[in-house]
Amino acid sequence: MKTNFQIKNKFYLLFLIPLVSINACNTNYTVDKKRGYFKIDFPDKKYQTFNPPGYPYSFEYPTYAVITKDTTFFGSATENPWWINIDFPQFSGRVFLSYKEIKKNSLDSLISDAFIMSYKQHTSKASSIEATPIKTQNKIEGIYFALAGNTATANQFFVTDSVKHFLRGALYFNAIPNEDSLGVVNEFLKKDLKHLIETLRWQ
Repeated sequence: MKTNFQIKNKFYLLFLIPLVSINACNTNYTVDKKRGYFKIDFPDKKYQTFNPPGYPYSFEYPTYAVITKDTTFFGSATENPWWINIDFPQFSGRVFLSYKEIKKNSLDSLISDAFIMSYKQHTSKASSIEATPIKTQNKIEGIYFALAGNTATANQFFVTDSVKHFLRGALYFNAIPNEDSLGVVNEFLKKDLKHLIETLRWQ
């Protein structure tokens, strides 16, 4: 003889199994898909010379970039008239180039500030920071900082002759930092930054 407990269990099973089956048929099933990004058509690598009268440096930059004069630094006037921006309209990117005269600044403090701006301001977002020494045939020396992770800038550098000139550069994008979506663009423009450094000359 079946107990009330066994009868109730049998009833629940007979009732719930079809109900679950019906509910499962009406449930939307989704599969996680990897996020995709638009394909980017990169321009050919062609360069032109930046060498206006009176500037203490010259270099080659891409033909798909536009140079504008930078007149402010966080709302204040720049230290001298030789600060410029290299804009990449196609990628909503900008390289900020700030020039400092070592006679008016301590070389040690300039180098220290460059490290602080590369490390302390980005360590919360950067998964790694690689600092590579720079030394070119034009007697340009410095450090190139490559930052991995969702940082505001993945490429920064400073170069100097240790006597008179000091130039710092940083590539930023007008977009929310995303290593996956900006990775290919960063790699493409990194070659342009390296070319700028290799062709840089002090005047």
